[in-house]
Amino acid sequence: MSSQPAADPVHTLYVDHHAWLQSWLLRRLGNTHQAADLTQDTFVRVIAGQQVHAIREPKAYLTTLAQRVLYHFWRRRELEQAWLDALATLPEEVAPSPEDYALVREAIEAVDQWMEGLPPKVRQVFLLRRLEDLKHTEIAEVMCLSVATVERYMKQALMQLMQLPQPLHS
Repeated sequence: MSSQPAADPVHTLYVDHHAWLQSWLLRRLGNTHQAADLTQDTFVRVIAGQQVHAIREPKAYLTTLAQRVLYHFWRRRELEQAWLDALATLPEEVAPSPEDYALVREAIEAVDQWMEGLPPKVRQVFLLRRLEDLKHTEIAEVMCLSVATVERYMKQALMQLMQLPQPLHS
């Protein structure tokens, strides 16, 4: 009596749902290549999550992950467009070189990934402080938090920021 090894659940999920997920993303993006890339990114998250055995509703699970991947893609594209718009306003003699542009783009992607790793409220506190230049008391009022909680969230964000690897080309 020979027993066949159980099929790899990630492989099964991929085979059963890849085409469906890619067409779902294609409808939202209108670009075949981007849809294919984001489909792969979604399955990379499935693998990284290591919870494929617990998935009860594969389409719902994949849709949720794909929406996060799509949101991340759009946010990164907005950041890049804002950078390109800012570059377009610079006189040619002070515009960054292609090498500098590549370094800035790399830095933006690193910051974006770091931000995605923060809990939502910690991320919001950090952004309000650093981008909007609000004081801790103002952030506490806007977010309906105590000043101590705002300070704790800022400390948490800064501690995670300090753990990022330093660039090799400083």
